[in-house]
Amino acid sequence: MDLGLKDRVAIVTGAGSQVGFGKATAVTLAREGCDVIVVDIDLEGAKKTASEIEGLGRTVMAIKTDITKGDDVEEMVKTALERFGKIDILVNNAGAISTLKPFIERTESEWDLDINLNLKGMMYCTRAVLEQMISRSYGKIISISSIGAKKGKSNTSTYGAAKAGVIGFTQNLAVEVAGKGINVNCIAPGLGLTGFGGGGPPPEIMEKALSTIPVKRTTTPQDIANLVAFLASDVSSDIVGQTISVDGGESIV
Repeated sequence: MDLGLKDRVAIVTGAGSQVGFGKATAVTLAREGCDVIVVDIDLEGAKKTASEIEGLGRTVMAIKTDITKGDDVEEMVKTALERFGKIDILVNNAGAISTLKPFIERTESEWDLDINLNLKGMMYCTRAVLEQMISRSYGKIISISSIGAKKGKSNTSTYGAAKAGVIGFTQNLAVEVAGKGINVNCIAPGLGLTGFGGGGPPPEIMEKALSTIPVKRTTTPQDIANLVAFLASDVSSDIVGQTISVDGGESIV
């Protein structure tokens, strides 16, 4: 199926990690014909991803951005618009977890990290691209939430709350802008071996986790990237305000 993404312009945040959802998404969008702005606080990682995209023959730029800072985000989008003239697609992928420990042991600074990066940063990025999307009556915004926002997980309380906020924001913003030609949707990935949270779980924990997943495997970056590409295309134009789980059935058992 031709997704019709040739010459679309996409921002993908958190695309510097070489094993994460963001890189796979950025590269997949490029393979489908998009030009890409690779955004990450790790500039060297972003440049590596950009180099791979350049090898695919697409126009690309890497921008170092701290998405928890509104001014940083506004400057990133301004730079992207100066270079490309438009932003068709925003993928809010950047995220992290402050720590894995019980809520009672968490500090307020740890709360702030989870909320600022996973929720507020996503909102900064969305706000920064939205005006020009509205003026053009076109845009696709896809945000990455988590299965942890839909199904309780131990020791991830503030992270789960922030990711649940992503879902709520998606549903409400989608209603506001759907009539303006903008589709807003969300993806909730399951367990993935992406280096998230400081690396993968110990083998015994992984074995137990896999036993609860019907397909008996982890969610891969390509699993997420494939759905992002679909939601970024006009093939999915009637999908509005949805949160789609990509978790091998983990959320239904």
